[in-house]
Amino acid sequence: MSKIIWSKIDEAPALATYSLLPIVNAFTKAAGVEVVTSDISLAGRVLAAMGLAEDELSKLGKVVLQEDGNIIKLPNISASVGQLKDCIAELQGQGYDIPNYPENPANADEKAIQAKYSTCLGSAVNPVLREGNSDRRAATAVKKFAQKNPHKLRAFAENSKAYVAHMEGNGDFYGNEKSVTIENGQKVTIELNGRELASIDTLDKEIIDATYMSVKALRAFIQKTIDDAKKNGVLWSIHLKATMMKISDPIMFGHALEVFFAPVFAKYAATFAELNVNANQGISDIEKKIAGHAQEAEILAAFKAVVESDNPEIAMVDSDKGTTNFNASNDVIIDASMPVVVREGGKQWNRKGDAVECVAVIPDSTYGMFHQEMVADCVKNGQYDVTTMGNVANVGLMAQKAEEYGSHPTTFELHEAGTVEVKDTAGNVLMSHECEAGDIWRLARVKDIPIKDWVRLAVERARLTGSPAIFWLDENRAHDAQMIKKVNVYLKDHDTSGLDIQTMNVTDATRYTNARVRKGEDTISVTGNVLRDHLTDMYPILELGTSAKMLSIVPLLAGGGLYETGAGGSAPKHVDQFLAEGHLRWDSLGEFLALAESLRFIGQKNNDSKLAALTAALDVANDGYLDNNKEPSRKCGEPDNKASHFYVAQFWAKALSEGNDAELAAKFAPVAKALTENEDKIISELLASEGSPKDIGGYFHPDDAKAEAAMRPSVTLNAIIDAI
Repeated sequence: MSKIIWSKIDEAPALATYSLLPIVNAFTKAAGVEVVTSDISLAGRVLAAMGLAEDELSKLGKVVLQEDGNIIKLPNISASVGQLKDCIAELQGQGYDIPNYPENPANADEKAIQAKYSTCLGSAVNPVLREGNSDRRAATAVKKFAQKNPHKLRAFAENSKAYVAHMEGNGDFYGNEKSVTIENGQKVTIELNGRELASIDTLDKEIIDATYMSVKALRAFIQKTIDDAKKNGVLWSIHLKATMMKISDPIMFGHALEVFFAPVFAKYAATFAELNVNANQGISDIEKKIAGHAQEAEILAAFKAVVESDNPEIAMVDSDKGTTNFNASNDVIIDASMPVVVREGGKQWNRKGDAVECVAVIPDSTYGMFHQEMVADCVKNGQYDVTTMGNVANVGLMAQKAEEYGSHPTTFELHEAGTVEVKDTAGNVLMSHECEAGDIWRLARVKDIPIKDWVRLAVERARLTGSPAIFWLDENRAHDAQMIKKVNVYLKDHDTSGLDIQTMNVTDATRYTNARVRKGEDTISVTGNVLRDHLTDMYPILELGTSAKMLSIVPLLAGGGLYETGAGGSAPKHVDQFLAEGHLRWDSLGEFLALAESLRFIGQKNNDSKLAALTAALDVANDGYLDNNKEPSRKCGEPDNKASHFYVAQFWAKALSEGNDAELAAKFAPVAKALTENEDKIISELLASEGSPKDIGGYFHPDDAKAEAAMRPSVTLNAIIDAI
C-alpha cells in the first residue's frame, strides 16, 4: 500500500482526528492507500525530549527528504513557556517521571533539562517539516461558497479612530538590519565583546542578516503609544507572536507589561525578585507565583487599579473574567488577532465587553507596516465586501528553515553592553552592531536553493492563473536588497513573457493588492516566511471567514508533498467548549481539502486510475459539503464536527457508487445506501451525546480510548464505517 502520514497533534484538530481518521482509512484502503499517524503533539515532543517516547518529529524530518514523502500536517501548538509547564504538569499527573521546567537553572543538570525542554518551545515543528516553499490559495469551490454565503464583516465608523502603531527609525529590527550574501560556505561566528555566542555553518550563496531592537527605544515607544491612546480616546492593545518567535517576542511582551503596569513593578520590585517573577510570561504566571504570599491580595488589587485608572482602556481576552491582553504571552497571537481587529471594524473588547476602537501596537515594523496599511485602508475606504472581493493567494519562502524572525538559536537577549560582531572563518567582520545590555539581537538565514525554488513557484502560479505576482520586497531593507538581487537573476531562468511580475515594498504591495481586492481581482503575494504567516491569515479570514479553509500545499524540494490543513492555531476555545458540553465546532474542511491533494499526488505519481476515481469522488464530496452548508454549528445541540465527518462520508460514498470505477462503485453502493437510510438515526445519536461534560483523560495528552469514545458516539455510523 501507498502511505500517507497524518500528524497527531494538539487540541481541536486532534479531537477531530479521532472521528475523521477511521472514516478516511475505510475509504482510502479500498484504493490501496493507508493513512498512519505520527505523534508530533506538544506532549509527544516533551516525552521524546525526555527519552520516554520515539522522536516522531525527527523521523518525519527524514520523510520530507524522500521523493515519495507524503504528510498531512494539522495545526500544532507552538508552545510558550506557560503552555510547556502546563503540559509537563499534566504528564506528571498521569504518572510520567519527568522533571519540572527550570525557568532559572541553578546548575549544569538544570541547564541540561532546560535545553531538552527548549526544543519543544515555539515553532519546533514547522522548520523540520517545511522542506519546500508554500503554495496557499483558496479552492474555487470554497471561494464561491464564501461569496454566496458571506460571513459578517463589521463596518468601520465614518470617522474611525482605529490605527496601528509600530516602531520607526533606528530603534527596531528594520532600521538596524545589515545583510550579506556568503560567497563560499563557511563557519560564521557571532561574538559579543570578543566572546563567542554561537556559530553556524553557512552554505554557498546563503543570505545572512544581523539586526537588533533597542530595548530603550522599545520601552519609549510603548510609553508613547499608551500616552497617544489616552489622548486619542482609543483602547490599547499589544500584538505579538510569542509562540513562534519564542525568544524575541516574549521579551517584547515583558517590556510592554512592565511599562503599562510601571507603578506595580516599581512598588513590588523586591517581592517580584524574591519570587522570580518573569514579566515575559504575563500576569497569569505572576498570579501563580504570588499565590499564598502575604502581599497577594495587595498586588492583585494594584494590577486591577491600573486597569481601571486614567490609563487608556486595555484590550481584554475575556471581559467577563477580567482577563486582559497581558494575561499570557500566547493569548494574543498577531496573525490571528489582527484579522479580528479588521473584521470587527477596527475594534477590540474592553472590560465591559463592549467593542471599541483601538490602537494595535506592533513593535516590529518589518510586518507592522502591513497591518498598519490594512487598518488605514479600511479607515479610508470602508469595510470589504465578502461577496465581491478578490482572492489573495500566497507563494511563501519557507524551505530549509528560511528564518527572518526571532525564533532561533541565533537570537539573544544581550547580557551586557558592547559590540556584537559576525565574523567569517578568516576572522573578517561581516556585520557589527553597538548594543546596550538587554537589547534583542538576532541573526537570520535564507539559503539559495529555496530562493530559486520560490521564484520558480511564483512564475508557475502566475502562468497557471494569469494573476499578477508581486514580490513583497523593500529595497530599503538590508535583507530584501539582497533578495531582490537574487530574484532578478533567477527570474531570467524562466519564461515570463506575458506575465505581470513586480517587486514592491510592504506598504505599496498592500495598497496595490487591496485596490485589486476591492475591484474583485485576484493577486498572488510572493513573500518571505514572516509576511507569509501574516498574509495567509489576514486575507483568508476576511475573504472566507477562516484561514483553515485555504489549500496549503508545500511541494517538497525532494519531490514529495506536505499538505497543511490551514493556519490559525489549534483552537483551544473549541476544546474548552467540547470538554464542557461535548460539542466540537472545529471545521475539518482543511483536512478534507488536504486529503484530496495528498491522494491526487499519489495517483498522479503512480498513474493510478483507481486512486484517481477515489480522489475525484472526494472532490465531489467536498463540493457537496460546501454546497449543502454542512460545516459545524457553533451551538451545542446542533450538528458539530462529528456530523460534518458523517456528511462527507455520505457524499463520498455516493460519488463513488456513481463513479466510473466499477469495483469501487460496487463496494461503496451499499455504504452510500446505509449512510443515506440511517441519516436521521446517526444524527440523533450524535446529538444525543451533546450537552454534558466530557472526560478525555487529559488536555495535552488525552487518553485515546476516552477521546475516541467521546468523538465516535454513533453506534450506527461506527458499524457502517468499520464494516467497509
